[in-house]
Amino acid sequence: MKNYKLVIQYEGTRYKGWQRQDTTDNTIQGKFEQIFSKMENRKVEIAGSGRTDAGVHALGQVANVHLETTMSPKEIMDYVNRYLPEDIAVISVTEVSERFHSRLNARKKTYLYRVLNTDVPNVFHRRYVHVVPEKLDIQAMRKGADYLKGSHDFKAFCTKKKMKKSTVRHIDSIDIKMVGEEIQFLYVGNGFLYHMVRIMTGTLLEIGLGKRKPEEILEILASCKRENAGELVPGCGLTLVSVEYDERE
Repeated sequence: MKNYKLVIQYEGTRYKGWQRQDTTDNTIQGKFEQIFSKMENRKVEIAGSGRTDAGVHALGQVANVHLETTMSPKEIMDYVNRYLPEDIAVISVTEVSERFHSRLNARKKTYLYRVLNTDVPNVFHRRYVHVVPEKLDIQAMRKGADYLKGSHDFKAFCTKKKMKKSTVRHIDSIDIKMVGEEIQFLYVGNGFLYHMVRIMTGTLLEIGLGKRKPEEILEILASCKRENAGELVPGCGLTLVSVEYDERE
Protein backbone atom coordinates (compact mmCIF):
# COMPACT_ATOMS: atom_id res chain seq x y z
CA MET A 1 0.00 0.00 0.00
CA LYS A 2 1.30 3.45 -0.94
CA ASN A 3 0.61 6.92 0.39
CA TYR A 4 -0.45 9.64 -2.08
CA LYS A 5 -0.60 13.41 -1.68
CA LEU A 6 -3.42 15.17 -3.55
CA VAL A 7 -3.80 18.89 -4.25
CA ILE A 8 -7.49 19.67 -4.65
CA GLN A 9 -9.60 22.57 -5.83
CA TYR A 10 -13.29 23.05 -5.17
CA GLU A 11 -16.06 25.59 -5.32
CA GLY A 12 -17.70 24.95 -1.97
CA THR A 13 -21.03 26.70 -2.52
CA ARG A 14 -23.26 23.60 -2.59
CA TYR A 15 -21.33 21.47 -0.11
CA LYS A 16 -21.61 21.08 3.66
CA GLY A 17 -17.87 21.56 4.05
CA TRP A 18 -14.87 19.24 3.79
CA GLN A 19 -15.52 16.81 6.65
CA ARG A 20 -17.67 13.72 6.14
CA GLN A 21 -20.94 13.72 8.06
CA ASP A 22 -23.35 10.97 9.08
CA THR A 23 -26.39 13.04 8.11
CA THR A 24 -25.36 13.83 4.52
CA ASP A 25 -23.09 12.58 1.76
CA ASN A 26 -22.77 16.10 0.37
CA THR A 27 -19.25 16.82 1.64
CA ILE A 28 -15.94 17.06 -0.19
CA GLN A 29 -14.33 14.30 1.86
CA GLY A 30 -17.39 12.13 1.36
CA LYS A 31 -17.23 12.49 -2.43
CA PHE A 32 -13.59 11.39 -2.49
CA GLU A 33 -14.10 8.44 -0.18
CA GLN A 34 -16.98 7.17 -2.31
CA ILE A 35 -14.80 7.24 -5.43
CA PHE A 36 -11.70 5.73 -3.82
CA SER A 37 -13.72 3.01 -2.07
CA LYS A 38 -15.25 2.03 -5.40
CA MET A 39 -11.84 2.10 -7.09
CA GLU A 40 -10.22 -0.09 -4.40
CA ASN A 41 -13.30 -2.26 -3.71
CA ARG A 42 -12.84 -1.61 0.02
CA LYS A 43 -13.49 1.20 2.51
CA VAL A 44 -10.99 4.00 1.96
CA GLU A 45 -10.52 7.09 4.13
CA ILE A 46 -8.86 10.30 2.98
CA ALA A 47 -7.33 12.91 5.30
CA GLY A 48 -7.46 16.64 4.53
CA SER A 49 -5.14 19.39 5.75
CA GLY A 50 -8.09 21.15 7.35
CA ARG A 51 -11.87 21.10 7.64
CA THR A 52 -13.14 23.95 5.49
CA ASP A 53 -16.68 25.03 6.41
CA ALA A 54 -19.85 24.86 4.37
CA GLY A 55 -19.65 27.24 1.42
CA VAL A 56 -15.89 27.76 1.71
CA HIS A 57 -13.75 27.29 -1.41
CA ALA A 58 -10.24 25.92 -2.03
CA LEU A 59 -7.55 26.61 -4.59
CA GLY A 60 -4.99 24.36 -2.94
CA GLN A 61 -6.49 22.02 -0.35
CA VAL A 62 -4.09 19.15 0.38
CA ALA A 63 -5.10 15.61 1.30
CA ASN A 64 -3.44 12.21 1.55
CA VAL A 65 -4.78 8.72 1.00
CA HIS A 66 -3.37 5.19 1.24
CA LEU A 67 -4.10 3.05 -1.81
CA GLU A 68 -3.35 -0.49 -2.99
CA THR A 69 -3.79 0.32 -6.68
CA THR A 70 -1.08 -0.30 -9.28
CA MET A 71 -2.11 2.79 -11.22
CA SER A 72 0.39 5.62 -11.66
CA PRO A 73 -0.23 8.98 -9.94
CA LYS A 74 -1.39 10.44 -13.27
CA GLU A 75 -3.79 7.52 -13.80
CA ILE A 76 -5.17 7.98 -10.26
CA MET A 77 -5.77 11.67 -10.93
CA ASP A 78 -7.50 10.95 -14.24
CA TYR A 79 -9.68 8.25 -12.67
CA VAL A 80 -10.81 10.43 -9.77
CA ASN A 81 -11.49 13.49 -11.92
CA ARG A 82 -13.62 11.34 -14.22
CA TYR A 83 -16.07 10.67 -11.39
CA LEU A 84 -15.89 13.90 -9.39
CA PRO A 85 -18.59 16.55 -9.91
CA GLU A 86 -17.54 19.50 -12.02
CA ASP A 87 -17.04 21.82 -9.03
CA ILE A 88 -14.34 19.57 -7.49
CA ALA A 89 -11.02 18.67 -9.14
CA VAL A 90 -7.67 17.07 -8.31
CA ILE A 91 -4.85 19.12 -9.85
CA SER A 92 -1.93 16.92 -8.79
CA VAL A 93 -1.17 13.51 -7.30
CA THR A 94 2.26 12.50 -6.02
CA GLU A 95 3.52 9.48 -4.12
CA VAL A 96 4.87 10.47 -0.69
CA SER A 97 6.44 8.75 2.29
CA GLU A 98 4.34 6.52 4.49
CA ARG A 99 4.72 8.99 7.36
CA PHE A 100 3.30 11.99 5.48
CA HIS A 101 0.01 13.31 6.86
CA SER A 102 -1.67 16.28 5.21
CA ARG A 103 -2.86 17.84 8.48
CA LEU A 104 -0.20 16.85 11.00
CA ASN A 105 2.72 17.79 8.74
CA ALA A 106 1.32 21.13 7.54
CA ARG A 107 3.63 24.03 8.39
CA LYS A 108 1.82 27.04 6.95
CA LYS A 109 -1.58 27.88 5.49
CA THR A 110 -2.78 30.82 3.42
CA TYR A 111 -6.40 31.96 3.35
CA LEU A 112 -8.03 34.69 1.30
CA TYR A 113 -11.21 36.49 2.31
CA ARG A 114 -12.88 38.68 -0.32
CA VAL A 115 -15.21 41.58 0.44
CA LEU A 116 -17.07 43.43 -2.30
CA ASN A 117 -17.25 47.00 -1.02
CA THR A 118 -20.11 48.37 -3.13
CA ASP A 119 -23.90 48.44 -3.18
CA VAL A 120 -23.94 47.44 -6.86
CA PRO A 121 -24.68 43.69 -7.23
CA ASN A 122 -22.13 41.51 -9.03
CA VAL A 123 -23.85 38.43 -10.46
CA PHE A 124 -20.65 36.63 -11.44
CA HIS A 125 -18.76 37.07 -8.14
CA ARG A 126 -21.66 36.58 -5.74
CA ARG A 127 -20.58 33.06 -4.75
CA TYR A 128 -17.06 34.15 -3.83
CA VAL A 129 -17.47 37.46 -1.97
CA HIS A 130 -19.14 38.94 1.09
CA VAL A 131 -20.86 42.21 0.20
CA VAL A 132 -20.39 45.21 2.49
CA PRO A 133 -21.95 48.29 0.87
CA GLU A 134 -20.81 50.84 3.51
CA LYS A 135 -17.49 52.66 3.09
CA LEU A 136 -14.63 50.95 4.93
CA ASP A 137 -11.53 52.54 6.47
CA ILE A 138 -8.70 50.36 5.15
CA GLN A 139 -5.99 52.09 7.18
CA ALA A 140 -7.88 51.42 10.42
CA MET A 141 -8.35 47.75 9.45
CA ARG A 142 -4.64 47.43 8.68
CA LYS A 143 -3.80 48.88 12.09
CA GLY A 144 -6.15 46.41 13.74
CA ALA A 145 -4.60 43.55 11.75
CA ASP A 146 -1.15 44.48 13.07
CA TYR A 147 -2.31 43.57 16.58
CA LEU A 148 -3.32 40.10 15.37
CA LYS A 149 0.09 39.27 13.92
CA GLY A 150 2.51 37.10 15.87
CA SER A 151 1.78 34.41 18.46
CA HIS A 152 -1.38 34.81 20.55
CA ASP A 153 -4.08 32.81 22.23
CA PHE A 154 -6.90 33.13 19.69
CA LYS A 155 -9.59 31.52 21.81
CA ALA A 156 -11.77 34.64 21.44
CA PHE A 157 -11.70 34.13 17.67
CA CYS A 158 -12.99 30.56 17.77
CA THR A 159 -16.60 29.35 17.99
CA LYS A 160 -15.66 25.96 19.39
CA LYS A 161 -16.29 26.29 23.13
CA LYS A 162 -14.32 23.26 24.29
CA MET A 163 -10.82 22.80 22.91
CA LYS A 164 -8.70 19.84 24.02
CA LYS A 165 -5.56 21.32 22.51
CA SER A 166 -3.90 24.73 22.69
CA THR A 167 -5.64 27.70 21.09
CA VAL A 168 -2.32 29.51 20.56
CA ARG A 169 -1.51 30.15 16.91
CA HIS A 170 1.07 32.23 15.04
CA ILE A 171 0.00 34.65 12.31
CA ASP A 172 2.88 35.47 9.95
CA SER A 173 1.10 38.17 8.01
CA ILE A 174 -2.25 39.80 7.25
CA ASP A 175 -2.29 41.82 4.05
CA ILE A 176 -5.29 43.99 3.27
CA LYS A 177 -5.50 45.51 -0.19
CA MET A 178 -8.04 47.14 -2.47
CA VAL A 179 -8.51 45.57 -5.91
CA GLY A 180 -11.07 47.64 -7.77
CA GLU A 181 -14.18 47.57 -5.60
CA GLU A 182 -12.98 44.47 -3.78
CA ILE A 183 -11.08 44.41 -0.48
CA GLN A 184 -8.94 41.30 -0.08
CA PHE A 185 -7.73 39.99 3.29
CA LEU A 186 -4.81 37.56 2.90
CA TYR A 187 -3.93 35.58 6.04
CA VAL A 188 -0.77 33.48 6.43
CA GLY A 189 -0.14 31.45 9.59
CA ASN A 190 0.92 28.13 11.05
CA GLY A 191 -2.68 27.10 11.64
CA PHE A 192 -6.18 28.43 12.23
CA LEU A 193 -8.90 27.55 14.73
CA TYR A 194 -12.53 26.77 13.88
CA HIS A 195 -14.03 29.88 12.21
CA MET A 196 -10.93 31.89 13.18
CA VAL A 197 -10.36 33.59 9.81
CA ARG A 198 -14.03 34.50 9.44
CA ILE A 199 -14.21 35.98 12.96
CA MET A 200 -10.97 37.93 12.51
CA THR A 201 -12.36 39.33 9.25
CA GLY A 202 -15.67 40.20 10.89
CA THR A 203 -13.82 42.02 13.67
CA LEU A 204 -11.63 43.94 11.22
CA LEU A 205 -14.71 44.92 9.20
CA GLU A 206 -16.28 46.36 12.35
CA ILE A 207 -13.12 48.42 12.78
CA GLY A 208 -13.39 49.52 9.16
CA LEU A 209 -16.98 50.60 9.77
CA GLY A 210 -15.98 52.66 12.82
CA LYS A 211 -17.80 50.39 15.27
CA ARG A 212 -14.56 49.48 17.04
CA LYS A 213 -11.11 50.96 17.51
CA PRO A 214 -8.04 49.04 16.25
CA GLU A 215 -6.62 48.90 19.79
CA GLU A 216 -9.60 46.85 20.97
CA ILE A 217 -7.99 43.81 19.34
CA LEU A 218 -5.61 43.60 22.31
CA GLU A 219 -8.52 43.53 24.78
CA ILE A 220 -10.32 40.88 22.74
CA LEU A 221 -7.26 38.63 22.64
CA ALA A 222 -6.65 39.03 26.38
CA SER A 223 -10.28 38.21 27.23
CA CYS A 224 -10.28 34.81 25.49
CA LYS A 225 -14.05 35.26 25.18
CA ARG A 226 -15.80 34.71 21.85
CA GLU A 227 -18.55 37.24 22.64
CA ASN A 228 -15.99 40.06 22.71
CA ALA A 229 -14.88 39.53 19.10
CA GLY A 230 -16.74 40.55 15.95
CA GLU A 231 -19.34 38.79 13.87
CA LEU A 232 -18.80 35.55 11.98
CA VAL A 233 -18.82 36.60 8.32
CA PRO A 234 -20.28 34.26 5.65
CA GLY A 235 -18.25 31.32 4.35
CA CYS A 236 -18.75 32.30 0.70
CA GLY A 237 -15.98 34.92 0.85
CA LEU A 238 -13.33 32.51 2.12
CA THR A 239 -10.87 30.48 0.05
CA LEU A 240 -8.08 28.16 1.24
CA VAL A 241 -5.30 29.28 -1.10
CA SER A 242 -2.44 26.93 -0.20
CA VAL A 243 -0.88 24.62 2.37
CA GLU A 244 2.89 24.45 2.80
CA TYR A 245 5.10 21.62 4.04
CA ASP A 246 8.80 21.00 4.59
CA GLU A 247 10.61 20.65 1.26
CA ARG A 248 11.22 16.94 1.75
CA GLU A 249 7.44 16.43 2.03
